[in-house]
Amino acid sequence: MSDPQTVSVPGRIMAAEMAEQPAVLRRILDEGAPKIREIAAGIAARSPRFVLLTARGTSDNAALYAKYLIEILLGKPAGLTSMSTTTAYGAQPDLTDVLVITVSQSGGSPDLVASTKAAREAGAITLAVTNNPDSPLAEVSEFHIDVLAGPEKALPATKTYTAELLALYLLVEGLRGGDGSAAEVLPGLAAGVLARQAEVKALAERYRFAQRLVITSRGYGYPTAREAALKLMETTYIPATPFSGADLLHGPLAMVDNVSPVIAIVPDGKGGEALQPVLDRLRGRGADLVVIGQRAQVDAASAGFALPAGVPEEVQPILEILPLQQLAYEVTIARGQDPDAPRALAKVTETH
Repeated sequence: MSDPQTVSVPGRIMAAEMAEQPAVLRRILDEGAPKIREIAAGIAARSPRFVLLTARGTSDNAALYAKYLIEILLGKPAGLTSMSTTTAYGAQPDLTDVLVITVSQSGGSPDLVASTKAAREAGAITLAVTNNPDSPLAEVSEFHIDVLAGPEKALPATKTYTAELLALYLLVEGLRGGDGSAAEVLPGLAAGVLARQAEVKALAERYRFAQRLVITSRGYGYPTAREAALKLMETTYIPATPFSGADLLHGPLAMVDNVSPVIAIVPDGKGGEALQPVLDRLRGRGADLVVIGQRAQVDAASAGFALPAGVPEEVQPILEILPLQQLAYEVTIARGQDPDAPRALAKVTETH
């Protein structure tokens, strides 16, 4: 008879790492925040004129979240870099007084390392945000923030993503002289959200046989839509297309009909208000609309998952993604696949 301890249970690792997230968030607040504030003060003293963010995959969605934070809370222009301009085309932009933030769980992808090194040589202030302080990326960067998530063994990134979000929020708060107090409620609220997995499992039945998905949001919720789509595609293999609500109205809405499953992330705040016309149009087309977010919007949809009220909009993405991670897990299990080891994926993707 097989030893139960040695039997591989599909999704066991991903489930365990999702469950770690409240503890990881607490660790960042207790152990990581002082160092992040110190780094933020050092960067702020040099008055960067704008910010460039460099990342791939899941970390690219975390970088997009940081872009919203920087533009809204700091009032500075921010952009996502195209690494090939440096690594493939050999461009040499003048990055004097520019803050370049490179976000990477492993810190090992050659293009991230090369582009960060080139940015530093071009005069940039370089900051790496990784889960590996001994990585090549940390080595070539002037500053480094460790997201303190601990080893992540499942191929789909879960705890490192929310850790990156919190670290980037605390960084931006430090850059503007804030105290980051809005994040203090997150570990407890995250534990409460994750404890409602039975609700997510019921939602997953809607998507077991789905042929495609559309995921939409606006504002701070848009990076969540992109990350949710990525998680669903890499684990369930269902094509999931993320759209800004504004972009969805500019043509792609035509592909939505009364059998089209749509997931809308509706922030409690300005992003949710901006999404309202999109929700109205989706309902008008008879879409199978599931809402993650505001209770009133969940009640008005086909189904959904209500998130805690009263949380500042800029930190809501750290909670929004949790039921969507669980949804990817539950749909994958329901389809008879193993979310720990999606086909054709590696933990460190070495692009050049």
